[in-house]
Amino acid sequence: MTRLPGPQPGHPYLDHPSPIPFAHRGGAADGLENTAAAFRRAAGAGYRYFETDVHTTADGRLVAFHDATLDRVTDARGRIARLPWSEVRRARVAGREPLPLFEELLEEFPGARWNVDLKAESALAPLVALIRRTNAWDRVCVGSFDEGRVARARRAAGERLATSLGVRGVVGLRLRSYGIPAALRAGAVAAQVPEARGGVRVVDRRFVREAHARGLQVHVWTVNDPARMDSLLDLGVDGIMTDHLETLRAVLTGRGAWV
Repeated sequence: MTRLPGPQPGHPYLDHPSPIPFAHRGGAADGLENTAAAFRRAAGAGYRYFETDVHTTADGRLVAFHDATLDRVTDARGRIARLPWSEVRRARVAGREPLPLFEELLEEFPGARWNVDLKAESALAPLVALIRRTNAWDRVCVGSFDEGRVARARRAAGERLATSLGVRGVVGLRLRSYGIPAALRAGAVAAQVPEARGGVRVVDRRFVREAHARGLQVHVWTVNDPARMDSLLDLGVDGIMTDHLETLRAVLTGRGAWV
């Protein structure tokens, strides 16, 4: 099947030849998600695009972590937003690895690009301040399910900040792909979406074509099955986020698309 041509990269964040392989939470399949150890493994496997999430502690430190609480993946308990960094830093993912500050990850992996899910409103200002302080404009794309939160981040940071569409924007793009008028927020560089949601398919040829016509890349999460990876790549998606690093690398290598 012929792959649809993608949009020309308009933001330096997207300067990788499409399709982009993303290490979802650093490659969550090994149980060490969002840890420096996971991202080191991803870097060693040849990945340069990493997906992560951020929360803030009670004293305002920006932590790379998915959940609002420590309970699911660490040996500690409690809501991150209610705990000081002095306590959160003692938690261990899988009983082994500490939670990193996002600033530490930016420093340790200077060649990496980061797709950051802004999980809490309290993380917005610290994230924008960190990007500005470290001049990481070309290295970070900010997304959230909350369309308003992404819009507020963009207003705070300005046009240099790369962002993805929120849920409302994705719905608007899906409607437009059916020829139904719908508003889209200006300034996004990508639609980052699941392949399907609630039994309803999100990503198909129409959706990809509509996104590309509007200068948006399509990044799909979280895909771990090689057959699904191939199917999505045939549709022309511009990036895939996966927990299984070796699987995606093998699929892209087989297609001559691993860079």
